[in-house]
Amino acid sequence: MDDARLARLAYDSLYPFYEMVAGACATSRIERLDGVVACVVPEVPDRSFMNSVIYDDSAALEAALPDLTGIYDAAGVNAWTVWSRTADPAAAQALERAGHVLDASPAAMAMPLEAWEDPAGQAAEIGEIDVAGLTRINDAAYGWEGEFTRGFIEAPETLRRYGARLDGNEAACAAWMRCGDDCAVYMVASLPEAQGRGLATALMARMLSDARSEGCTSTTLQASKAGYPIYRRLGYRDLGPLQMWERRR
Repeated sequence: MDDARLARLAYDSLYPFYEMVAGACATSRIERLDGVVACVVPEVPDRSFMNSVIYDDSAALEAALPDLTGIYDAAGVNAWTVWSRTADPAAAQALERAGHVLDASPAAMAMPLEAWEDPAGQAAEIGEIDVAGLTRINDAAYGWEGEFTRGFIEAPETLRRYGARLDGNEAACAAWMRCGDDCAVYMVASLPEAQGRGLATALMARMLSDARSEGCTSTTLQASKAGYPIYRRLGYRDLGPLQMWERRR
């Protein structure tokens, strides 16, 4: 599987994620414009990660920007972001002209699963985690003040949730969803006091092993700076940045 296809999969896995976010709280919704999808989460008006836009091509995005501004303003959302595709300077230029500011550049990462080898020595107490535990750990890991927990109350059964325990308490989490034959990885996080203990690596290894046994042929994710070294050690390829262009009012 070539890098170009993997890069497309890494971006396209954002679509089911934000569909899920939009269905996770009663006040949230998806707005669909021509070639553009916007997740609107009024419950979390100041977190642009939750209020995110994804698109098919830069022309469609640029045409939709005025309407998107109106949608988020009307919903009382103060911060929203557009995820640009890798190597899409036209989108970046359009967003900058429209007043967006580059806020983050998570890496698009992916790998085929056929030749993946489960790393040895990653023992951990792993089991299913509920949605409240998943969001609580993500809030703590990323320094949020309960916004993930408020905006993400429920999840579909298709989201496979894993938790790892440290000294008997849930301390790390991760989730994946099957998107065609791709294992799309989301919400990997560890409590600050549990970081550096190998829990995220153990969770990832368990998920990838399960996904491959269930017929997935690739895996994709969007990596933060903290998670990037873990994913590289597991064999993920860096396919370039997915820039997040934020607009605040």
